[in-house]
Amino acid sequence: MIHTNDDMMMEMESAAACSLAWKDLTVKIGKTHTILHQLSGYAEPGTFTALIGPSGSGKSTLLDALSGRLSPDAFLSGSILLNGRKANLSFRTIAYVTQDESLLGTLTVRETIAYSARIRLPDGMPLSDKSEIVESTILEMGLQDCADTVIGNWHLRGISGGERRRVSIALEILMRPKLLFLDEPTTGLDSALAYFVTQTLRGLAKDQRTVIASIHQPSSQVFELFDKLCLLSRGRTVYFGQASKADQFFAGAGFPCPEFENPADHFIHCINSDFDKVKATLRGSMKLQFETDGDPLEKITVAEATEILVDSYRSSEYCYSANKKIEEISKLKGSVVDLKGSEASFLRQATALTQRSFVNMWRDFGYYRLRLVIYIFVAVCVGSVYYDIGTGYTSIQARGACSSFVVAVVTMMCIGGYPSFVEDMKVFQRERLNGHYGAAAFVVSNTLSAIPYLIVMNVMTATICYFMVGFHSGFWHYAYFILILYACLSVVESLMMAIACVVPDYHLGIVVGAGIQGIFMLAAGFFRLPNDMPKPVWRYPLSYISFHFWAIQGQYKNDLKGLMFDDISPYLPKLSGEFILENTFQIDIHQSKWVDLSIIFSMIIVYRLIFFVMIKANEDAIPWIRRYIASNQKNATS
Repeated sequence: MIHTNDDMMMEMESAAACSLAWKDLTVKIGKTHTILHQLSGYAEPGTFTALIGPSGSGKSTLLDALSGRLSPDAFLSGSILLNGRKANLSFRTIAYVTQDESLLGTLTVRETIAYSARIRLPDGMPLSDKSEIVESTILEMGLQDCADTVIGNWHLRGISGGERRRVSIALEILMRPKLLFLDEPTTGLDSALAYFVTQTLRGLAKDQRTVIASIHQPSSQVFELFDKLCLLSRGRTVYFGQASKADQFFAGAGFPCPEFENPADHFIHCINSDFDKVKATLRGSMKLQFETDGDPLEKITVAEATEILVDSYRSSEYCYSANKKIEEISKLKGSVVDLKGSEASFLRQATALTQRSFVNMWRDFGYYRLRLVIYIFVAVCVGSVYYDIGTGYTSIQARGACSSFVVAVVTMMCIGGYPSFVEDMKVFQRERLNGHYGAAAFVVSNTLSAIPYLIVMNVMTATICYFMVGFHSGFWHYAYFILILYACLSVVESLMMAIACVVPDYHLGIVVGAGIQGIFMLAAGFFRLPNDMPKPVWRYPLSYISFHFWAIQGQYKNDLKGLMFDDISPYLPKLSGEFILENTFQIDIHQSKWVDLSIIFSMIIVYRLIFFVMIKANEDAIPWIRRYIASNQKNATS
């Protein structure tokens, strides 16, 4: 049976509509600090629900609670129902657009969406059908004019902030989700862009989708686009209902919206108790008179006004209607919603991610290309300082110093790519939280895409250095030098990627990475000979877990074994490389240099596994939170 693109689109759209309801939702941090106080509300298919309130009102917390993204220290009670059933929302099953756009700046808009389609759409779907879905998504979000423009980063001029925001939304609607959460999608946009983005979201909702968004400071035009309004103040519901009737509620409570004033501004003005402190301060200094004729807040504080509004809502028809609708959704017992994430196989995900990462590494000037230029420059400097080193007596220490410098300093320079690693991790975190792919696919793709660049960078650097210095001649000695440097670079890249998992700050991450490598260099056996190092800690176990130690051991053997060196006096017999290894550098010559190399290659695997485990530790924390929340919901309803 042949499926057309229309058939595929219909299959994607055929998922059950989502009616979401929450009842008596309470969120606490610890045992004392309550962020949300028994909130109730609902969101239906075909509607755009806006969460509005002053800073600290609980908008983002409510959004996180509904989408299963609460922090580990948050305690949730109450009920969350999806089509009348206990919600099973988690970080991998819903579409969630975060406030921060974490995108690969080197890719164009079309490439960004196309790669996402390849990673998430079914393997059996033809490429032509995937392309049509990509193009329709671009048109739906009004991105056709900038489709072939790069997103932009520190060295590439890209699209505007509003277009970036629409790209983030486009990535999440690609799978035609029936439930979409957005965290302040209009923040940082001018009024025209904010209106266009909100209008687009309302259009998405009209296609039988359930859209819930926290909105910061909406204009009057934007406010008119809301279907439902959830107004919060310090974690309590001030109003929930149709947005068009909110002004009637405020007027009935004694706080009418002045003519020609933005309703959203008036509502927030009436419930933002921060104004009380400002007014008291300015009144005390006689700098400003706040009271105006007809202002309902003339004789009471905003905190008192908020209490009046909260009490008015609880006894109002709006609250009654909301609770009645929640009960209807609770009794609905509709179809189970399959909110799965990616439908692509692991192999498809790993392949697409590898290609995307390879392109990003090539286009990002700071990822490898700039580092390659610096590596070549450093290699020329090393080669000129130790040029044609020879086999004289003074060359013994010089050879050791040169090998140690190359292993230590050249690998230390790998931390220069840390900012790019952090950007990769930010993109991965966003895509992982929305279920685009798993940790294993990311680790595999990151490893494979980096191999060609590391090989090129290593071969060019090692070749310049090796032949200018004049290390031990012979193809296998040269090949070993290349392999040992490649292994060291790979270990450091793996180490820095693992650090980027837990230290997202550029400066702090570079300090941590440099500090760890500095400790490893101290235990490498050059600055302090192996037998002279303190046995506890430094000799055992640090020298054994330091890749510098094994790299220096292997390179010393590779360079010195088989060579004869002049003694301090020309009348004394020549010194063999083996004698120098044992007596000058305290190295066991009976252990093959290939063993040292294999240990470093095993360290690459170990560090990549550490990288994977650290990602999985963060990833598995969120399902644990989800189970924790579900347990609380069960206790609350039992």
